Amino acid sequence: MASMNLHRVYIPTNARNNHYILAEFKPSDAFFDCFDDVESCYQRLARKLFAICDEHELFNVHVIANDKLPIVRYHDEAHSLQTDKQILFFYNPKYHEGHKIHYEADHKARKIRLLFLATGDELRANAASFHSKVKKALDDLKEQYEQQGLSYKVRDHQHLTYDIFAKVKGHRESYGYKLRSLYPRYQARNCTLPEQHSEMSYVSFSIPITRAIKTEYQSQMRPGDYTQFYRSIEDSFLTLCDQLQLTHVGFVADGRQPLVRSSQIDKSDANRELQKLSFDTSAPDGQVRSIWEGEHLCDTMHFVVVASDKDKKDVGYGKFMNNAETMIRRLTGKLPINPEKQDVIVRFFQHISYQD
Repeated sequence: MASMNLHRVYIPTNARNNHYILAEFKPSDAFFDCFDDVESCYQRLARKLFAICDEHELFNVHVIANDKLPIVRYHDEAHSLQTDKQILFFYNPKYHEGHKIHYEADHKARKIRLLFLATGDELRANAASFHSKVKKALDDLKEQYEQQGLSYKVRDHQHLTYDIFAKVKGHRESYGYKLRSLYPRYQARNCTLPEQHSEMSYVSFSIPITRAIKTEYQSQMRPGDYTQFYRSIEDSFLTLCDQLQLTHVGFVADGRQPLVRSSQIDKSDANRELQKLSFDTSAPDGQVRSIWEGEHLCDTMHFVVVASDKDKKDVGYGKFMNNAETMIRRLTGKLPINPEKQDVIVRFFQHISYQD
């Protein structure tokens, strides 16, 4: 899907769009004291929020009060799945709606998270309008709790998801994206954001360690010692990134799911399920985050490529994305992956966050 126009990337028309906004606040003891008990706190908060959302035509909204991190993915069937640390939401923006609260009895949440999922068609075209509606709803809720002085951290997440091998499988239609930054896109559509904000764009993809890969690299794998294998994959990945001036990259192969964050806001951290990777996009020499355990063979290898400040062009991230796609094709070309039968799912993320 290379383009003669380096600042436009051609992505399959069957790519899936997701857009959601996460607003979180830390409830104080004084906040909880306003209610009879913890459960009534969550229930009354949810009722007020959902009534406000009806007024602003926000049709898929969740209150999360169990201190689990929401992860949003596209799916034709709407459902949620919880682990110890995460709550995963699967939905199709065209069809699925709902207002729901997620909490555990007697659990006093450290953070209460309000999740707004975009619905309808043309999510990217309507992104600024959706953000404006959410902002108005949050302002209305803040007025309802004026004495408690709610202060939100707002995170706007958008991503495009597609199979890098879609064309090989016969889907030849594509659409050219410039992938402009969120801040100027929103400003141009009269959606005002604070000047003090953090913005990140990045690409992620994953490669499962299949039987074919194990066979191909069997000489580099010993029971309890997979160091040579991981180093081989890591070297190929980093070499290709260097050739294409992709300077801020991550490789995670320890069984955890990577989460990309700005070092302005979060430090790298981990728990049993998630590996937080913090990047300083202004670092001139680039940054590499490589995390794997030589004594264990994981099921899936995760790769992350973050756009640096140098990749941020007025016209958009099209050139960065073209380079990332080229790297992915070259890397997968070195591995025993059948593009006609296997998918390598690529996600292009755009995040913007601020304190409100």
